[in-house]
Amino acid sequence: MNARAQVVLALAAVTGAAALLPAWLPIDGGVAIKAVLIGGALGALAWPWLRGRDAGWRLGAASQITLLRAALVVLLAALLGERAAASLALTAVVLATLAALLDGVDGWVARRSGTATPFGARFDMETDALLIAVLALLAWQWGKAGAWVLLAGLARYGFVAAAGALAWLRRPLPPSRRRRAVCALQTAALIACLAPAIPHPASALVAGTGLTALIASFIIDIRWLARHARSAPLMESAHESH
Repeated sequence: MNARAQVVLALAAVTGAAALLPAWLPIDGGVAIKAVLIGGALGALAWPWLRGRDAGWRLGAASQITLLRAALVVLLAALLGERAAASLALTAVVLATLAALLDGVDGWVARRSGTATPFGARFDMETDALLIAVLALLAWQWGKAGAWVLLAGLARYGFVAAAGALAWLRRPLPPSRRRRAVCALQTAALIACLAPAIPHPASALVAGTGLTALIASFIIDIRWLARHARSAPLMESAHESH
């Protein structure tokens, strides 16, 4: 099965899962329509790139796991616009936790099998960023944190937008365990923020802790890039995900 078919199959699976959710949750069938629209939009963004690949090109084992993570994020995003309810929040926590746990699995599989690729790293990075953005939107929508929590989801996209205008922001950053740890902390903080067992304002405090760490990490990287602006070689690539 080539990569295009794998993406279409993942979208079909998300749609089926979304269609089943109203049987257990206080939501209507519109969530399936939202899953199709969100997944379709993401697929449309990726399709030109997929068409540029050989027709027989397939996603490796690690990227297939990342595709599963992306499908979970799309299903999570389909909950946007739904009214807050304990069962719905618990479902969001379960979906997000699965997506977060699989984040460690895809990287391990890529390293273990020797199949790590720039595409796989970028796919993983974009999935992380989308997960954080969706969680931040849900936290704000369900009143678990103020509108400031949206900065968690906008931070990386804002950085990428700034890099489009400032060449020195596109220079490569050295590998960083701190960056990966902060990404995990931010994700965990937002998941905990959504948990029904953590009411407001405690949920806002948890989310604020993760956001503070994320902003501090971005500041560290931006300062490093500014110091090395004249010496580091320019590389047209996206910033490694926080």
